[in-house]
Amino acid sequence: MEERTFHRSGQHASVIGLGTWQLGADWGDVDDKQAHAVLEAAAESGVTFFDTADVYGDGRSEQTIASFLGGRPDLHVLVATKMGRRVEQIPENYVLSNFRAWNDRSRRYLGADRIDLVQLHCPPTPVYSRDEVFDALDTLVAEERIAAYGVSVETCAEALAAIARPNVASVQIILNPFRMKPLREVLPAAREAGVGIIARVPLASGLLSGKYTKDTVFPENDHRTFNRHGEAFDQGETGAGLRGRGHPARRRVPGPGQGRFRDHRHRPAALPDRRGPGRLRRPGADAHPAGEALPVPGLSRGATPAAGAAQVVRPAHRRTLRLPGLLGLPELLRRGRRS
Repeated sequence: MEERTFHRSGQHASVIGLGTWQLGADWGDVDDKQAHAVLEAAAESGVTFFDTADVYGDGRSEQTIASFLGGRPDLHVLVATKMGRRVEQIPENYVLSNFRAWNDRSRRYLGADRIDLVQLHCPPTPVYSRDEVFDALDTLVAEERIAAYGVSVETCAEALAAIARPNVASVQIILNPFRMKPLREVLPAAREAGVGIIARVPLASGLLSGKYTKDTVFPENDHRTFNRHGEAFDQGETGAGLRGRGHPARRRVPGPGQGRFRDHRHRPAALPDRRGPGRLRRPGADAHPAGEALPVPGLSRGATPAAGAAQVVRPAHRRTLRLPGLLGLPELLRRGRRS
C-alpha cells in the first residue's frame, strides 16, 4: 500500500484510509461482528489510517477501533478522531476547557494516552479567525494529549483559512467527482504549505460504488434516508448533496447523471476521459486548460494530490464503479497492495 506523509507533523498513513462513521451509527444497523470485519478487511488490505469522531454513535466508533486494535498489537495504524459536535455550535464553546474534556473522553474511548490526530469537526466559520482556538490546540500538543491537530471543513474558504494556520497538520474536505472545487482552490495551497488533505465522502456515500440502483431503499436509521434533503445535518455529507428524482417515499438513490445539484458551485468540474483510468476532461473541452489531465485522488495510482494527502474511503463496497474510466475500489486496493 502506498503511503503519504503529513509533512507538518511527520506522520505517515496509507493513501487509502478507512472512514468509520458507519461503525458508530447512521448507516443502518452494523453489529460488532460486522464492524470488526470491516476493520479487519481494511487492515489486511494495507490500510493504516482510520478516521473517526466522538459523535459517531456517541463514541461507539472510537470504542470499536480501540477494541479491534487491542487485539492486533502487530498493526501500526494512525487513528484520527474529531471533536466539537457534541455541544451547541457557537464559537464560544471552542475553548481549552472543553477541548481538554472532549480529549479526555476520546482518549478513554480509544484507549490511548495520546491521540495521533485530532480534528475540529466542522466548527462554526468564526472559529477559524480566533487565535485563542489554535493556541488551545497547541496547548493540547504541548501537554502530550495529542500528537497533531487538523480541521474538518465544509467549504473551500474554511479550508484555506485552516491551511494558513502554521500548526494545522491536515484539512478534511468533501472531495469526489461531484465536488471537484477543492482540486482547484484547496489542494494547490495545501501542497505549498505541506498540509495533508483527507478526502471526505470520496464515493458520495456509496453513490459511486456501483453497488446501488435507483430502486435501492435504505433503512430508516440510515442518513441516506433521514438526511436526504439536509434535515439532520449538512446535505453534502449525504451523497455529495445530490437529490434523487421520483416520489420521496421511494427514497431512490440517484445514479450518475441523475438528480440535481443543491448548489451550482458544486457542479462537476470534470468528466471521465476515455483515454484512461483516473483521467478527466472538463465539460466542453478536450483537456485540462494546462494540457494536463486532472487527477482524481484515490482513483488512480497516477493521481497526484497535494503533498501529504491521505484519502479516506470506506472499503465496504465490493462492486466496481460504473463510471467509465474510473477504477473500482477492489481494483484500487489490489493496486495498492502490489505497490
